[in-house]
Amino acid sequence: MPTGSESQTITFTTSEQDYSPAHVSDIYGTMVFDERVMKERLPKATYKELMRTINDGEPLNLEVANVVAHAMKEWAIEHGATHFTHWFQPLSGVTSEKHDSFINPQPDGSVIMTFSGKELIQGEPDASSFPNGGLRATFEARGYTAWDPTSHAFIKDEVLCIPTAFCSYTGEALDKKTPLLRSMGAIEEQAKRVLAVFDEHPHRVTTTVGAEQEFFLIPKEEYERREDLVLTGRTLFGHSPCKGQELEEHYFGSIRPTVNNFLKALDDKLWELGIPVRTKHNEVAPAQHEIAPIFSNANQAIDQNLLTMEEMTMLASRFGLVCLLHEKPFEGVNGSGKHNNWAISADEKNLLDPGETPSDNLRFLVFLTAIIEAVDEYQELLRMSVATAGNDHRLGANEAPPAIISIFLGDELGAIVEAIIEGKEYIGHGETKIDLGVQSLPLFAKDNTDRNRTSPFAFTGNKFEFRMPGSHNNLADCNMILNTAVAKSLKNFADAVEGASDPKAAAAEYIKQTLTDHQRIIFNGNGYADEWEVEAAKRGLANNRNTAEALPAYVADKSIALFGEMGVLSESEIESRYECKLERYCKLINIEARVMRRMTRRTFLPAINGYASEVAASIERYKTVSPGAKVGTQEKLLANLLDSIEQIDTLVCALDDAGKQALEIENLQKRADFYAHTLIPIMDDLRSVVDYTETITDRTYWPVPSYNNMLFYV
Repeated sequence: MPTGSESQTITFTTSEQDYSPAHVSDIYGTMVFDERVMKERLPKATYKELMRTINDGEPLNLEVANVVAHAMKEWAIEHGATHFTHWFQPLSGVTSEKHDSFINPQPDGSVIMTFSGKELIQGEPDASSFPNGGLRATFEARGYTAWDPTSHAFIKDEVLCIPTAFCSYTGEALDKKTPLLRSMGAIEEQAKRVLAVFDEHPHRVTTTVGAEQEFFLIPKEEYERREDLVLTGRTLFGHSPCKGQELEEHYFGSIRPTVNNFLKALDDKLWELGIPVRTKHNEVAPAQHEIAPIFSNANQAIDQNLLTMEEMTMLASRFGLVCLLHEKPFEGVNGSGKHNNWAISADEKNLLDPGETPSDNLRFLVFLTAIIEAVDEYQELLRMSVATAGNDHRLGANEAPPAIISIFLGDELGAIVEAIIEGKEYIGHGETKIDLGVQSLPLFAKDNTDRNRTSPFAFTGNKFEFRMPGSHNNLADCNMILNTAVAKSLKNFADAVEGASDPKAAAAEYIKQTLTDHQRIIFNGNGYADEWEVEAAKRGLANNRNTAEALPAYVADKSIALFGEMGVLSESEIESRYECKLERYCKLINIEARVMRRMTRRTFLPAINGYASEVAASIERYKTVSPGAKVGTQEKLLANLLDSIEQIDTLVCALDDAGKQALEIENLQKRADFYAHTLIPIMDDLRSVVDYTETITDRTYWPVPSYNNMLFYV
């Protein structure tokens, strides 16, 4: 008799640690070469030169780099580092690194530890082996990494990690960081022009980001028995558990001891790395959780989110767990997203803070209007920025925002915008207090806006929350596009208002006209409702339902013009990114299809056949022992099993044929379309039959852990 897939009890042990505030302050940032360390270890003149590079963008000369490199090396060695690496983000979206030791052999056989300014500011990885979308041929291997001093170096596993940009021998960006930094420069330049209209001249304008990271934690021993999870990050098969999330008791529920121990250890690790993680809680789905940091500069925040994901996946195994970052690892329960909380700050003053009377805050209304214009004008680009094979399972599934981009402003801002468009005076309602009717409980102020979790792009008090990114997304993409689009809108405003005899009157008129032109993007209702899809079509809003439909927006003439005007991406860089995204989508779907075929033929069909044979044999035994025995139930079960076997065989052959047909399509966009509209529906049908068969097969025969085993035993 086959061995069943019952879950076993796992025992986790971890040492108790002191989590008092003193402990946190002692360890926070100890593995980061931040401004505190720079000020302490660098000569005063060198420190000032480096700060001018970080804060003002001044070029860094080699003499200063040599001094910084020496101090950085000494600090790293004191903290146990033996190697250094240029830590960068190729177009694959994940981080890459090559470790080089500090050792320098001497003639007498000894070694000294060295690290030069040149090694700090420039590296040379092989550019042909990373995704490049045709920018590099296989024989054109040279690429360069360049130190990004605006993101702090850190120590990870005895390696000094230096955040860097990555470019080709001919200077084209081959990474996610470089365009992000360019977009931050673009929005800073245009925002300063806008602020000058209000006689404000800040030293720095930057965008800030706070990433809410969702993830699943499941037992490692169950994960290792699921070939689909190991190879694709998600379950390609699996019937929904008897109990899912319908009782709504996991969200914000008590965190289980094993998970809590993991999260405590994660806190320590992230705090050492200077990552200001603050919030942790259970999410909606069973075994799903979330952590969120305090907001920081967009470039640093995105680096830190990538590092957070890396640390989560590495640390989980110490607790007998696996951290799943796929957007939809389990069918039938919520997938995982990564809400991108975005704002603009001028010298640390939030420009999206509406103040006490937002209707009178002209500066705030200018920036609000620019964002509304940008999101409407470049809605398809924003949708494209979060398009991945994994996220396709999540968007529009009544658990995440729909694939239609819209903006939620809430009651007060919505009423203000409506009054501006109609040329009416806005009359506010003042502050409202909430009284719970219990004397011992305090009165508290009601916010000016409710929250709308169905909106993809929602104003939430003093920031916009872009809810479409998937949990595995590198947020550099969506922030680069958002920054660039808003920079363009701010430029439009500055071009129109600069030099006006009455700048504030010109600003008010510009706001009214722009809001009138772009009001279609504002929607404060239920984004999950079928009626919204109909209404959105009437408004002319795009509804690109999957990655194949979304990606062409990258190479549209409108997009090329935007990136070119703002100096963020050249046409060749855009084309390369489009090709990389298409290629990755096609490869991921092809891998999933191959895994499905393999598991069906080598895992599920043998198991189902084995159980069907057992049922058939039992029928014959009953008839032999008791010729008049009623075996109708068993015969019906056998018929259903045999019918499933036939359907599965037919569908896996169809999937085989479709997979071969797809690979014969040379044009990547057409291949992606074929995957999305022809091959994936076959995969869905195959899964449906296998999942049904799981429900009628003796669990001792079922060859992989069930959803019940994976989701409820941590």
